[in-house]
Amino acid sequence: MSGGGEGRRVAAIDVGTNTVLLLVAEGRAGGPRALAERAEITRLGRGVDAAGRLEPAAIAETAAVLGRYAAEARALGAERIACVATSAARDASNGADFFAAARAAAGLVPEVITGDEEARLVWRSAWRDFGGPSDGRPGGALAVLDVGGGSTELSFGDGPAPRGRRSLQVGAVRLTERLVQEDPISPGTLATLRAARAIARREGLRYVYTGNVHDPAGDATICHGCGAAVIERDWYQLLAWRLVDGACGACGAAIAGRFDPRPGDFGRRRLRVHIGE
Repeated sequence: MSGGGEGRRVAAIDVGTNTVLLLVAEGRAGGPRALAERAEITRLGRGVDAAGRLEPAAIAETAAVLGRYAAEARALGAERIACVATSAARDASNGADFFAAARAAAGLVPEVITGDEEARLVWRSAWRDFGGPSDGRPGGALAVLDVGGGSTELSFGDGPAPRGRRSLQVGAVRLTERLVQEDPISPGTLATLRAARAIARREGLRYVYTGNVHDPAGDATICHGCGAAVIERDWYQLLAWRLVDGACGACGAAIAGRFDPRPGDFGRRRLRVHIGE
């Protein structure tokens, strides 16, 4: 909002996998002034990772929020409402259903932006607030990590345009649905996750596939309870399957993650996750 935008009112709506955000702002000489800021959790992307589709209830709840946001923005005199959608809308095969619901409820059709564009916009916002010298801050290089519900955007640089940026298909909702089926998390699942990290670190692994702990010698999923290899494979080719209803066939301990009812190419849908310090 610059160059003749003083006094002009605009609104932005961000439809994420987990949360819908609203900002209504007015242009001022010293920078835009927020008139309204809202955030509501609708979890539009719930179940998308597994099913590839938006749930009807999630569409309805999100469209209702969009209707309220649009009405508030117009009541505040917003001349333009920019509405963008990110990871969930990108990945869903029935995005058209959501767009139709948004149009009916709010008179808006969200623009689906790519992961690369999302990373660029994240950088632009972060650089405005934290980049360059300001208020005694010397400025310099900046790295930005924006963790969303369905994706994570990483960008870095030392100027208004990032030197590098990337969008990863790793988000809080996506990983939670793959690894945790209880709320609150059960002691058994928590123990599995902690054991997975400990085994991976002990073996010197930098990456694991979510829900699995890989044995470098046999490429296996290891049970944290008894140490048995419950799944063995040669990359994507299945060699052995010792899971019974998501639990170890030897000791009955639950194995964190979502597994197909029958052995198959589930490995292709696993996400690689870095094991941190």
